[in-house]
Amino acid sequence: MTSSASQTKSAEELMHAVDDQLSHVWMVRAFLKHSDEAVEDEELASVHRDLYDYMLALGPSFESKDALRYLKLATKKLRRLRRAIELFHEIQPEVSGHTNFVMANHSLRIAVAEIGHLLDRAAEWILASSKSEGADAEEETDEE
Repeated sequence: MTSSASQTKSAEELMHAVDDQLSHVWMVRAFLKHSDEAVEDEELASVHRDLYDYMLALGPSFESKDALRYLKLATKKLRRLRRAIELFHEIQPEVSGHTNFVMANHSLRIAVAEIGHLLDRAAEWILASSKSEGADAEEETDEE
């Protein structure tokens, strides 16, 4: 197996690991979206919309099995995902102290922290991919 093939396989494994964590994010998002509190609280509604937007952006890359693009997009949009969970962490006690909301907050924080760790690991493939794309562009320029 070539180095490039092993990188792609590892990138694909990371993509699937991120997607596994997003299944948890999706469940929290669904809970928040369908809660009575989300109807009454615009900040809470913005949290579930931001969670959805993050996952929606990654869908086409996942469907096409383009692991490097998926990881690049997931990394690029991670800050927005983190802002959403920080907002939820901040407002959750005011929205509801019910165990369901407390556990949703906890679950979301764990899943997004793991996504962050996985994307940190993906950085080497993203960097290698960027260098490779730059080298390909240089070769095309040299050939002209």
